[in-house]
Amino acid sequence: MLNVLFIVLGLGLLIAGGNWLLKSAVALSLRLNIPKIVIGMTVVSFATSAPELIVSIQAALDGFPDLALGNVVGSNIANLGLVLAITILLGSIDVRRSFYTTDWPVMMLASLLFFGFIYFDGELQQYEGIIMVIVLFLFLVYLLRFQKTAVVDELPEDDMPLPLYKTVLFLGLGGTALWGGSELLIKGAVNLANTFGVSDRVIGITVVSIGTSIPELAASVIAVIKKEKAISLGNLIGSNIFNLLAVLGITSIITPIRVMDQGLLTNDIFWMLGISFLILPLVFLPKGLRLGWRDGIVLVAVYLTFVYFTIG
Repeated sequence: MLNVLFIVLGLGLLIAGGNWLLKSAVALSLRLNIPKIVIGMTVVSFATSAPELIVSIQAALDGFPDLALGNVVGSNIANLGLVLAITILLGSIDVRRSFYTTDWPVMMLASLLFFGFIYFDGELQQYEGIIMVIVLFLFLVYLLRFQKTAVVDELPEDDMPLPLYKTVLFLGLGGTALWGGSELLIKGAVNLANTFGVSDRVIGITVVSIGTSIPELAASVIAVIKKEKAISLGNLIGSNIFNLLAVLGITSIITPIRVMDQGLLTNDIFWMLGISFLILPLVFLPKGLRLGWRDGIVLVAVYLTFVYFTIG
């Protein structure tokens, strides 16, 4: 019972922390006058990827590498199969050329880079982590210098810049809540896994990954409701890139991550590559350059199939 309480409290703190970070991120972006898709793919992505980063570093340091890997791979699958699906079921997103010339290819490049590093030797080494962080840095430099709008978006009506002290306060509160939430979530998840004899990988790829994807869900749904679709799609694509290059990159620099459960290499990683690739044809079919409710249904079906095969 205590473990369930830890998980619920942890998730609650992750949601609150993600929300506070999102507020501070949008306020900062307004001050810096950066295009919305770039804000979504940088500031907001980093804010909503913070739970994955904290959970993965903590899990790796605590001796649960499969929880760290499962959390990131599962979060990337959940971001597209669950969060993006729910977002486009609520309202369609029209995308522009730069989505398939920059954003999607970089997400696939990050996914294939991770696959290449971990598939053959079952370990993310320190030097591989450094390469991943360098690739992320180059991508961010490119984004900030050259990226154009990738989403056809309505104009924001209610963007209010926050005073600087409030921005800093939300940033501090958000970071603290994410740290506390991740501590509780890992403690509850690992204890629960041990109680039921479930492997760390399965817990990481389901409970923990959905938990750490909740800030993305909250951010994306709020963004769609507020007609900020550029932030919504940019946040999800950006979060997947951050999860792989920043979260696993930084974690493996701190401590090399070794795969313990081979299911991650024989099952999970292929689902992540598959659902990441699937986004491209969905953008073009059935209507060109649009993600609508039919695509949402396809993504949810794929996600549920993945969960079924993973748990079964």
